[in-house]
Amino acid sequence: MDERKIDPDNQKIKLIKSTSFFVLAAFLAFLLATFRPQKTTNIKIIKDFKTNIPETKEETKTKESKIKVVKVIDGDTIELENGQKVRYIGIDTPELVHPSKPVECFAKEAQEKNKELVLGKEVWLEKDISETDKYGRLLRYVWVNDILVNEVLVQEGYAQVSTYPPDVKYQERFLEAQRKAREENKGLWSSCQYFGQKVLSSQAEKGCLIKGNISASGEKIYHLTECGSYHKTVINESKGEKWFCSEKEAIFAGFRKAKNCP
Repeated sequence: MDERKIDPDNQKIKLIKSTSFFVLAAFLAFLLATFRPQKTTNIKIIKDFKTNIPETKEETKTKESKIKVVKVIDGDTIELENGQKVRYIGIDTPELVHPSKPVECFAKEAQEKNKELVLGKEVWLEKDISETDKYGRLLRYVWVNDILVNEVLVQEGYAQVSTYPPDVKYQERFLEAQRKAREENKGLWSSCQYFGQKVLSSQAEKGCLIKGNISASGEKIYHLTECGSYHKTVINESKGEKWFCSEKEAIFAGFRKAKNCP
C-alpha cells in the first residue's frame, strides 16, 4: 500500500485561506444587510429647507401698485391720477354730492378728513373679492403706508361700517373701531343723531334703535345698527314704520331682517 505523506504546513495554509474566505463573505453579507440608501433623508432635508425659506415680497404682496390720489370727491370716494374712481370698501360716510339728497350732517368734515389722509399722496389699493360697484368705481381698501384709511375714518367718527358680502375681509376690525367711536362720542356720533337724521320717536330716545322700514313694494324690513343700510334708512311713523327694542319684537310685528346685516 502506497501511503502519501501529509505536509502539515500545507494543510495549515489551506485552513487559513478557507477561514479567511468565509470571514470575508460574512462581512460582505453584513454590509449588504445593514446598508440603507439615504435618499429619503435627503428628500426630507430638502423639504425642510424649502419650508424654512421665507416667502418673497412678491408672494406676500396682496396690495396693488402705488398710485397717486388727485381728487377727493367725498368722505369715501377718491379719484386717481389715471382717471379711475375708487369707492372705499366696508364704510359709508354722510352724503355730500348725492343728486337726490341734501348734504348730510358731518359730510363736509368727512371729506376734509379724507383729503388730509390721501390727497396728493401715493396710496396702495387692496382688492377684496369684487372688482367694481354698479357705477364702475373700483372697490378697494386704501392704504397710506401702514395706515388703513377706511378704518381711520371709522375710528375717528367720520364714517360708519357698511359691509356687503363677499367683501368682508376687515368687517370685524371695522365694527370694533365703530364701537369705540360711538362709546367715545367721536365725530358724527356726537354731532349728528344717528348719522344725519334727527330722532323721530321717543322709542329711539329710550334706546330702541332697531328700524322697522316698509319698502316701496310694501315689504316690512327691520335694520339693526350694524346693518349696511341702517343709517340711510329714515323712519316715517305716519306710514306705519316703527322703532323696535328687540329683534323678537320686530319679527312679531311682521318684519324680516335686512339682507345686508352681518
